[in-house]
Amino acid sequence: MTIKVTVAMDNGVPLNAASPFLGEHGLSMLVEAGDTRLLVDTGQSSAIVHNLGLLGVAPRSLDMIVISHGHYDHTGGLLHVLTNAKKPIPVFMHPDAFKPRFSVANGVRRFAGIPYCQEQLTTLGAEWRWVSEALELMPGMWLSGAVPRTTPYETGDARLRARGADSQADVQDEIDDDMALFYKSEKGLVVISGCTHSGLVNMVRHGLAVTGCERLHGWIGGTHLGPVSARQQEATISQLEQFNPDFVAANHCTGFSMMARLQQTFGSRFIAAFVGTVIEC
Repeated sequence: MTIKVTVAMDNGVPLNAASPFLGEHGLSMLVEAGDTRLLVDTGQSSAIVHNLGLLGVAPRSLDMIVISHGHYDHTGGLLHVLTNAKKPIPVFMHPDAFKPRFSVANGVRRFAGIPYCQEQLTTLGAEWRWVSEALELMPGMWLSGAVPRTTPYETGDARLRARGADSQADVQDEIDDDMALFYKSEKGLVVISGCTHSGLVNMVRHGLAVTGCERLHGWIGGTHLGPVSARQQEATISQLEQFNPDFVAANHCTGFSMMARLQQTFGSRFIAAFVGTVIEC
């Protein structure tokens, strides 16, 4: 089986885009596998419906939705997709995705979680499928479930916060609900990820174990390398080089400086996966 991945929402829109796409701080990717249409994340606003329309994809044609984790820039468009679909749609999500979470920058604390309550989305047609362990969605494609954290250097983003167990103070949000899609292609593992808060290396190693693949064929999606420490950036890129993928299609939370670094590292194997980018694998 060959799959087609189209970036339906990202922070960037190419200057030579064939259609008047909208961009925003958010991510959404359309995955087409045979007759199945799967939407990974929904951006942060109704702009996702606009972009899907330009791609010739009606929300009603979607067979399922996967939410990589519970941040607003990946879930804010869910209400609009469901409203326009006007039908029940299975929504695959980790049980912890709805927990309150925040970001802190320059001393300002802002809400960063899912901007709608679960009940509101349920009434619009969301049929929740709670996933905490690896789940095979269709032959050759898995949803990762929670990702084991094994690397000592993938410590995440200290600016992302959640309420501590004592409910009195914030602690760093480990984002245990972070998930990705794993596709077992003829050439190896393909990872389709939202933000990869669990760490790119952790994610790839988990994907290899889940799928039984022996090598990484390609990466598509956010890496969250932009906001993390220089130590994590360097160690991750070094390990990614050792994985020796055939392509790295990075976007969203990777950040322009780290995208430039990845381009320098991987040359023609690097893809700037802005809105409208299509990858078949």
